[in-house]
Amino acid sequence: MRLLQVQDALSRKNIRFSYTEEDGCGSLDFEFRGLRYHVWEYHDGVWGAETNVFDTGRSRDIEGDYEMIIADEILTWPDMIM
Repeated sequence: MRLLQVQDALSRKNIRFSYTEEDGCGSLDFEFRGLRYHVWEYHDGVWGAETNVFDTGRSRDIEGDYEMIIADEILTWPDMIM
């Protein structure tokens, strides 16, 4: 199981997500306020993730402490009402 910090942030915001793993890299897909988001982990000599959580219509690569960076952004979003 990978992307645990991001999964925790999504759970804290009551956002349902699907998780898959392939070749040792995690992948998360979810919807928030009617928009589709993704976090797709990669390892091309360096670990990182492609995501559109910062700009819904545009993906970008995050490297370094990518899980914390992405999780911190998600935690700024309003809570989903359950």
